[in-house]
Formats: sequence, structure tokens, C-alpha cells
Amino acid sequence: MRVVRAELTKFRSVSSTSWSLLSAVALIVGFGVMYSMVRVSRPPADPAGFDAVGVSLSGVQVAQFAVGVLGVLVITNEYANGLIRTTFAAVPRRAPVLWGKATVLAAGVFTLSLPAVLGAFLTGQSVLSAEHLDMSLGQRGVARAIVGAALYLSVVALLGLGLGTILRRTAGGVAAVIGVLLGPQLLTGFLPAEIADEVYRWLPSPAGLAITAARPDSTLLSPWAGFAVFLLYTAIVLALGAWRLHRRDA
Repeated sequence: MRVVRAELTKFRSVSSTSWSLLSAVALIVGFGVMYSMVRVSRPPADPAGFDAVGVSLSGVQVAQFAVGVLGVLVITNEYANGLIRTTFAAVPRRAPVLWGKATVLAAGVFTLSLPAVLGAFLTGQSVLSAEHLDMSLGQRGVARAIVGAALYLSVVALLGLGLGTILRRTAGGVAAVIGVLLGPQLLTGFLPAEIADEVYRWLPSPAGLAITAARPDSTLLSPWAGFAVFLLYTAIVLALGAWRLHRRDA
């Protein structure tokens, strides 16, 4: 608990925490409302299969980069300013430092992103109701998608933390976050269509984002299966980060 309290103090006092989280909130709500307005102006041909929740939560796909960068900065800022040496002098075993950062980071991102996601949903559904495309909070899959979106962003932040721990440089960590979340999807464009579709659903971002879909999507894994796959990717990255933290000097 002492390590967690220390990491919480650092998390609150660093300016990058505030602007990263505020950027994520703005992106979640702003893009959700904007895309909802676009869909109202271009109603779907099949309203029955329309995922109104997915539309209003489309900002999550943009906000993931903000929280991923935050995860990187949580560790690389300390390497940049030399504070990491003081941290490891106080906690020589090192691994508890990483788990303390992970606990504070995930809790902080989830706590702030959940109301932002809920706000994006409510605002988006208000816009979509003009064409009777909206869904209610009590409908099947809606609450899970909202909570799932906040969980997804929390895990993306942990992915950033793991990559930052491995690379120890802000530029490299940020590039790695973008590469992991976006790069594999771009590469599937070079594969035959039938292979690309199958590979796509197992990629980190599409797998994790499956939990944000309220209606079944044949191009994605089932919600919880996809999220479990994304958790596995992130756990591997964090484990590699912990190993590198133990093996190399600060």
C-alpha cells in the first residue's frame, strides 16, 4: 500500500496526467457526438442491425491513443528526469513499483473514462433519437458496452505502461503504442480478404474493442472473448516490462 500511495501522489502531481485524461474525455464525447450526427444525416439501410451504442462510443477508438500515451509517460517521465533512481532506492525490488503504477493508472483511467463514456452514450442517443435509431441503457448489451469501453481504455493505458517500461524512452513508447494499436490492422490490407478477416479479429485493438459493441458483429470476436485476448496481449507486454525492469539498471 505504501508503494501505491506514493505512485498515486506522483500520478496526481504530474501535468501530463491531467492533459492526457482531459484529452481522452474530450475525444470520447466529441467524436461520439460528431459521428452520431453524421449517421443521423445518413440513416442506415438496415436500422434493425444498426449499433447505436457503437456509434456513440466511436470516440473510444481515438481516445485510446491519449490513454496509451499516458501509460507510456507514467514510467518514461521518471527515466527522463532521473526520479526513477530515487524510486528504486526506496523500493529496491522494483517489481512492486511497476504493479503500483499499474494499479493507480488503471484505476485512474477507469474512474474518469466511465462517466465520459456514459456521457457520450447519452448525448449520442439523444442525437440519434431524431431518426429513431437510439437505444436505451436497459437494452441488452448496452451497459456491458459502456463499462467495457472504460475497461478497454484502462487496459490500453496498461499496455502503454508496459511498452514504456520496455523501451524507457517517450518517443519510442508512443510510437510503439500507435504501432501496436494501429499497425497490424494496416498490414492486414496486404492479405487475401478471407485471411485478413480472420486475422483482423485477433489483433489487439479489434479484439479489445469487441467489448464495446452492443450488437453482435461477425467481424469481431465475442465481447468477453475479445477482451480476454486483449488482456493476454497486455499481460505479456507487462511481464516483459517487469523482466526488463529487473534485468537492467535504471
